[in-house]
Amino acid sequence: MVPTEAGQHLLDRLGPAFAEVEAAVDVVNSYRDRPAGTLRLNVPVSATRLVLPTIVPRFLAAYPDIRLEVIAQDNFIDVLAAGCDAGIRYDERLEQDMMAIPIGPRVQRFATAASPIYLDRHGRPNHPRDLLNHACLGGRFSSGAMVAPWEFEREGEMVRVEPKGPLLVSVGTATDLAVAAAIAGTGIITLFEDWLRPHLAGGQLEPVLEPWWQSFSGPFLYYPGRRLVPAPLRAFIDFVKGAPPQSPSGAAFTTRNLEAPPTKMSK
Repeated sequence: MVPTEAGQHLLDRLGPAFAEVEAAVDVVNSYRDRPAGTLRLNVPVSATRLVLPTIVPRFLAAYPDIRLEVIAQDNFIDVLAAGCDAGIRYDERLEQDMMAIPIGPRVQRFATAASPIYLDRHGRPNHPRDLLNHACLGGRFSSGAMVAPWEFEREGEMVRVEPKGPLLVSVGTATDLAVAAAIAGTGIITLFEDWLRPHLAGGQLEPVLEPWWQSFSGPFLYYPGRRLVPAPLRAFIDFVKGAPPQSPSGAAFTTRNLEAPPTKMSK
């Protein structure tokens, strides 16, 4: 459903008034012993798996009067227009006029992997360009856009590869299907290292081209910098700032392009 033209004009006129009411209520909230209310976050699916699990339980235990609502999606939206208080994004996807603080691991990597069965059958790539002769598992955003080419870097050499393969999944929401297909021997996957880590450690997947895996900076919590920060959000910001920085576990993973952080397939 969408408003009519007249309804949209009414919303535009009433927007500042609603904002003032919200700010006034939040001023009253600031006098409470403990922050209360609802905090809405818009985050990439990868953040619900790799960032928030170590933060959310402790935060809710520390602030029992706050209700946290997490909206996970792969497309990048205006958090305010979507009715959210803040979002999690990677730096090159941050919106203008936003405040941002680090959240989660400060360095992540994309990992490329395949099942031992697949590699025994089709051979182990020695160079990123060898992937052009392999079955690779790709992704597409809900907008219809394909994920960016897979990127590899070693000793100053940067290689971009646009792999082809038998499976294309929706970024984020269907990433686990691509992981399962890789484990079953369908093809090669590139994803966040931490996402693949359990399967690498368990032997279901084998690292591919590990010396070429590319690192990138971790995500940020971002929020509007030109309005009063609601008490629940302020509590979350302070909590995140006080949390010790997370470090990548062991060798790192990610289904590159299967849920875009920076230029890969995430958030």
